[in-house]
Amino acid sequence: MTPAAPAYRRLSVEERRSQLLDVALSLFAIRVPEDVSLDDVAEAAGVSRPLVYRYFPGGKQQLYEAALRSAAEELRQCFDEPREGPLLPRLGRALDRYLVFVRRHDAGFAALLQGGSVVETSHTTAIVDGTRRAAAEHIYAHLGVDEPGPRLRMTVRMWITAVEAASLIWLDEDRQPPADELRDWLVEQFVALLTVTAGRDPQCADLIRGALAAEL
Repeated sequence: MTPAAPAYRRLSVEERRSQLLDVALSLFAIRVPEDVSLDDVAEAAGVSRPLVYRYFPGGKQQLYEAALRSAAEELRQCFDEPREGPLLPRLGRALDRYLVFVRRHDAGFAALLQGGSVVETSHTTAIVDGTRRAAAEHIYAHLGVDEPGPRLRMTVRMWITAVEAASLIWLDEDRQPPADELRDWLVEQFVALLTVTAGRDPQCADLIRGALAAEL
């Protein structure tokens, strides 16, 4: 007897929306947003173009922003490391997750989170900036600082910018050096930035003498 075909299961609204976002993210991960059409998303998801419009009536821009929010939330979670144990290994584990994200999205990393796209708007810029601010808040918490001063805020934000730039260069250099070496180098750069700032800022000096003293 011919085996019965598996029963078709209709996806719920949330399941279908999640599926379309996953497909869109996978396409944006290998192509810049300008090169991804709603027809591409529909074909990859195995659905019709009108169905994609039903879930994202704002068209490609709405779909891109929703995909960007999804990617941004994943990036925020990279820095959500339990505040247990030595500080620098915690930071290293957060960077490990960050670099896994970068590697998985590869060519689409810049388009997803670094701007420079023709579909960039104030909304997408706010999403990206919110991700950077969330990462900074996690770092302040890991440092045990409730009220970071202006020099510490600037130092942390400079380091986050350096991590983003290094990640893009790393992709351009065929993922060299190896991810674990890049991670350790970025952690060392964080300590170096704090050390330099400590010469001008009492708050950073206290961190070097306190939270980081046993790890240097």
